[in-house]
Amino acid sequence: MYLLTEVVPLVIKSYFLLFLEPEFLFLMAAVTALVALQYRRSEAVRASMFGVKTRGMWRDTLSATLLGLAGGLGGSILIVLAGLPLTGSGTVFVLFLFIAVLLMLINPRFICFAYAGGIISLANIITGLPPVNIYQVLALVAVLHMVESVLIFFSGHLGAVPTFFGDSSGRVLGGFTLQKFWPIPLVALTVAAYPDSRELFGNMPQWWPLIKPGEVEPHVSAGYALVSVVAGLGYGDLAIARSPWEKSRLSAFYLALYSVTLFTLAVLAQDFHFLAPVAALFSPLGHELVICVGRRMELAGRPAFAPSDRGVRVLDVIPDSIAWNMGIRSGDVLITVGGYPVNDRWGLKHALEKVPGSLELEFLRGRGQVYSRGLAFRPDLNRPLGVLVVPAENEKAYVEIDSPGRLAGAMARLWEKIKR
Repeated sequence: MYLLTEVVPLVIKSYFLLFLEPEFLFLMAAVTALVALQYRRSEAVRASMFGVKTRGMWRDTLSATLLGLAGGLGGSILIVLAGLPLTGSGTVFVLFLFIAVLLMLINPRFICFAYAGGIISLANIITGLPPVNIYQVLALVAVLHMVESVLIFFSGHLGAVPTFFGDSSGRVLGGFTLQKFWPIPLVALTVAAYPDSRELFGNMPQWWPLIKPGEVEPHVSAGYALVSVVAGLGYGDLAIARSPWEKSRLSAFYLALYSVTLFTLAVLAQDFHFLAPVAALFSPLGHELVICVGRRMELAGRPAFAPSDRGVRVLDVIPDSIAWNMGIRSGDVLITVGGYPVNDRWGLKHALEKVPGSLELEFLRGRGQVYSRGLAFRPDLNRPLGVLVVPAENEKAYVEIDSPGRLAGAMARLWEKIKR
């Protein structure tokens, strides 16, 4: 009961006081800027697919920041209740961010702390450097991913980027890349050399903390205190056999399972040291396993956005566009436009050019393929309908699903030049 009545209100109060600290605001701005860069990249891909600007980068960044604030508060409470003290927290997070930025240049999804945490822990096990508590590092990665799983559950499907790719038979299919990034401000535990700090957590249960702080110098009167830190989380996945909404919930489940497993390994490794390398390797490899299993399930399943035998299947719709206001959604099949039958995207384009003013569309709605009609007034022939359709069987254009980061892309181009 002490945990709920005393500790949780203390964490909430300390969390809101973070925004009075200049150093915290600087780190928060730096992480948010990295997140904004990733959303700018996603916006550029989405705009190139539709041929028009679809939504603002700042809108996505603001949404991610607000969700990150909520996730950070939940993560802060979880860190304190579970007992995860971070010794040398400032150094640890600067190192996390530095390695994460370098990895992001190889591939954007490597901004996730699972990879940086694994690298830091393995380096410590092999060389003794950097001087960090690897159990704390790995447990922190686990807690952050539990927070991420909740964020994915509620918002992982938002801002999905439509993508075309080719299957083994050469057929072009439609799908979505799910990429989300969140800045996560946290209130974390640390071991502090302050006599009064011992009283803040003097009535905690005997099992607390689950992650031990390590040795403290005998002459120092040390206890636990709360400090501010800033993290960044990233999520990348594919939705091919499922809708983005369905896939994000499935991904959230597997990521929660990953985080519980990693946290358990970190706790056990304190007493069974042979588990330390296992936990350190599981941090990045387990995360990759979650991604690989998710992608294999999508590629092996029946595509949800394959070309239709009749009409053209809609992959995505711009919100508040003509098509959106007519009730057309992802997965629907357009049959006729202004009375003209459409069988591919070129037929759709030509039909739209022939129908000024009042526009009538016939389409099959949802998985049940229910016949529907939509009416709208389109005074400007140059105004787009606002739909992206799946290419027909004879169209062979598709884009890369998982494009590399800037550094990896530059190295690949340099290698091509060398081979020539």
